[in-house]
Amino acid sequence: MKRNIRIMIIEDNAAYRESIETAIDFADGIEVAGRSGTAEIVLRSLSQPGVQCQPDIILLDLNLPGMSGFEAIPWIRKYSPDAKIIVLTQSNNLDDVKKAVLLDVSGYLLKSATYEQIIRGIRDVVKGGASLDPKVGSYMLQAIRDNFPEAQFCNPLSEREEEILGLLAEGLVQKEIADGLEISASTVKSHIKNLLIKLDAPNSAAAVSKAFRMGLFVG
Repeated sequence: MKRNIRIMIIEDNAAYRESIETAIDFADGIEVAGRSGTAEIVLRSLSQPGVQCQPDIILLDLNLPGMSGFEAIPWIRKYSPDAKIIVLTQSNNLDDVKKAVLLDVSGYLLKSATYEQIIRGIRDVVKGGASLDPKVGSYMLQAIRDNFPEAQFCNPLSEREEEILGLLAEGLVQKEIADGLEISASTVKSHIKNLLIKLDAPNSAAAVSKAFRMGLFVG
């Protein structure tokens, strides 16, 4: 029998933390394995020898008392290297988004996201994808257009790969992209694999960040 996806919540707002936990409790195949209002408590637990029940996904707020979410990420990597991190924050600041992506988080969601979007984001990340809030993706694409009025670098992507990466940046998942472009999901998956190789990026969110730095998606 396939075990549930284990979620660790690091969020200092108790009411919001409890609401996320309730939403997860109603989702099939997902369970809360731990929760805390500070990163220090979680790291102390994860650092214990022979710790049981390592999380699969960590939902991490950035603005935490004591150690910030950014400061916690390297320590989470050390003590729970197999866990994937989804930032869940109020900050739509582009610098925060880029910093998180460069730290190789697997997702960046805003607290304005619906519970359904958060659950879907968790499932997408577990499947090996990435979860980027649609609003965040739009900010990044607009910043690309504002900061790079003309292409400054050779674009290694094909027109279709660039189109798909743009849709990923807007927060669409593979099935939505396939439906919108009227191509198969396997074709979308193949294009994503190729663009990740070309951009030397571990996941879609990192590819969007690298495209930003390279000055792609202009026009």
